[in-house]
This record gives sequence, C-alpha cells and structure tokens, in this order.
Amino acid sequence: MLTPLAYALVAAGLVIAVWAGVAAARDRRVSGAQLLTAAVVEVVLVVQAVIAMVLLARDGDGVEPVTFIGYWLTAVLLLPVGAFWAIGERSRWGNGVLALSGLVVAVLLLRLVQLWTAGA
Repeated sequence: MLTPLAYALVAAGLVIAVWAGVAAARDRRVSGAQLLTAAVVEVVLVVQAVIAMVLLARDGDGVEPVTFIGYWLTAVLLLPVGAFWAIGERSRWGNGVLALSGLVVAVLLLRLVQLWTAGA
C-alpha cells in the first residue's frame, strides 16, 4: 500500500465530509461538484486498493489478509453507496449521508495504514 497516497485519500475524505457537512448545515442539496469530487476520490481509492492487493499478495506477511481485504472492500463500496443515497435524498440529509460517507472512508483508510505499517 502506498502510505502517502493513503494519507492523501484520508484528507480527501475529510474534505468531502466537511464540504457536505457545511452544505447540510446550510440546508443545501448535493451538488454536481460534490459528486464529481466523490467520483475522483473513488477512482483513486480503487487504484490504491489494487496496488494494496498486489503488494499484499507479494509481501504482506505480517498483515492479516481477511481484515485487510474487508476494510478495503468497505472503503471502496461505501462512497458510491453514499453518493447514490445522497442523489436520491432531495433534502439536506443527502449531504449528511455524503458527509458521513467521507468521514467513514477517512477513518477506514487510517485503520488500513495502521494494519499495513504494523505488518511491515
């Protein structure tokens, strides 16, 4: 796993969370720019997940593979599910769902960094 990229994804998840949280507090609906940002973060998440799985298969001796893969599956699937839910929710709570999704993705990535560095 590329640790600097993981930390950049943590920051991106927090940016989404704050942006959507402020929009929810201002009683706004989800914007196209927010969804585009979430889509870009999702693409980078998938790239990082593929890299992590290749490195896990090659030299991930100290990493518990089931836990590691489970965290990655959750991190990769959560943001699109949150975005689709946010699109369908026409009130401020669409942004609330998107904010929570970004926050949980950031926390999951921090945990993945912990798992990866503990196994190294």
